[in-house]
Amino acid sequence: MQSIEVVLAMLLAVLASGYLVRMLPFSLPLPLVQIGLGAVISGVFKQGVELDPDIFFLLFLPPLLFLDGWRIPKSGLFRDRGVILALALGLVVFTVLGAGFLIHWMIPSIPLPVAFALAAIISPTDPVAVSSIAARAPIPKRMMHILEGESLLNDASGLVCFRFAVAAAMTGGFSLASASVTFLWVALAGLAVGVAVTLAIARAQNWISRHFGEESGSPILVSLLTPFGAYLLAEHLEASGILAAVAAGITMSRVELSGQALASTRVQRAAVWDTVQFTLNGIMFVLLGEQLPGILSDALGSVEEAGHMNTWWLAVYALGISTGLALLRFIWVWCSLRWSLLQAHWRGEQPEPPHWRLVAAMSLAGVRGAITLAGVLTLPLLLPDGRPFPARELVVFLATAVILLSLVVASLALPRVLRGLQMPAEPAERREEDLARLAAARRAVAAIEKAQRELPARAGEAELYTAAAARLLALYQNRLHDVAPSGTDAAQLRQADQIERTLRLAALQAEREEIFTLARHRRISDETSRKLVREIDLIESRYR
Repeated sequence: MQSIEVVLAMLLAVLASGYLVRMLPFSLPLPLVQIGLGAVISGVFKQGVELDPDIFFLLFLPPLLFLDGWRIPKSGLFRDRGVILALALGLVVFTVLGAGFLIHWMIPSIPLPVAFALAAIISPTDPVAVSSIAARAPIPKRMMHILEGESLLNDASGLVCFRFAVAAAMTGGFSLASASVTFLWVALAGLAVGVAVTLAIARAQNWISRHFGEESGSPILVSLLTPFGAYLLAEHLEASGILAAVAAGITMSRVELSGQALASTRVQRAAVWDTVQFTLNGIMFVLLGEQLPGILSDALGSVEEAGHMNTWWLAVYALGISTGLALLRFIWVWCSLRWSLLQAHWRGEQPEPPHWRLVAAMSLAGVRGAITLAGVLTLPLLLPDGRPFPARELVVFLATAVILLSLVVASLALPRVLRGLQMPAEPAERREEDLARLAAARRAVAAIEKAQRELPARAGEAELYTAAAARLLALYQNRLHDVAPSGTDAAQLRQADQIERTLRLAALQAEREEIFTLARHRRISDETSRKLVREIDLIESRYR
């Protein structure tokens, strides 16, 4: 019963955090509010849960990573694959080596393998934290796509490095050849499992639906279970369940292009996934906050292990490690940028170097999150000979402190670094949208004309068919006229679109209010009002 109460308390904290962010007189990122509420639940009310890393990875990561892989723009992911892979692989190894030696130099009582383990677990950025920060910072779309792609892929490389560093600390040995082979298997097998599981589930679901039909909620439940299936199968094969969940989401976005799902299913599924994403994101940070009092207490007891009596040295270590991570990321980003510009010059191109503030923003955007905490909590308690694992409590605290500092710095610095920065125009997205609208409208006109010829018209109904087809053709012809290029000034077109949008929203609001009025006076039934309001809501969502 107590476990149920704790879960309900966490859900209430997630709900309250959304209102507190809007009520506070100053801007504060939602993750920090949720972390604070979690700390209050654990430290003040003495309620909380002991975070089991295995359960955490299974319950939270698969659906969130699956959804990120599903919704991330694939054109940007493949266009910038070189930059993303350099950040997800090269930067992780660079950070493990650089931060590992830095930690061992600052705190000699932490053995070098343990320092590498800490550096490895704080090297990957967190997709949930990155998305949370991006909601409040004016990050350019392309930069955001790169950050999302990096955070989706660098978890596997960071966790593999962490695994081998812990093994070296436990056994005193390390094999680069074995580590390389293991990494290839973990990554490639994880990606393959994610693709295979999604394709198999999609084909089985389509076959069953064609032959036996299905309940309206079945496709939604299948989509919710798919990431867990991919994750568990990959982990059973000792591959990366994280990469399997990401690959499953990317594959699902390709499966969706078949257009076999019903429109109503897509609308309901999007609402369900939005709720799942908001809830799980919030619970992750609330859980992180709940661990803080215990972690801080254990860390204060282990200060003497670092050779100091003053507890303020914990803050010095945390600041030093966070600063080192930011510098290492800046060096990697700057060198990668110079290399990309040099390659472009070799190809005869003359690219315009990005503003220095974009480089600084890329360096500040390396936000760590709950994945780092869950990973560091998997550190063993004892060595094989029965001795305690060296500086375990101190390492857990430092990882937690890096998470909090990265969130605070990114939340405060990113909006200021990017404020007022003129971003290069991105007309490609607008052109793609116009192209799609034109092609869809032409296809619709052809389908209406074909259906008009093929539909059997009984005596006396010919005029009805003709009138209905004429109205629909006029609708699509107007769309073709609106989207097709003309001599009209683009600014005037955008202004006209904005005016039309405002008028349509006002009209829809009036329709909805009138339907509610009729229902309140019992002139129409509740069922009828819900049906009509849902139609209006769907139309309104298009304009919002």
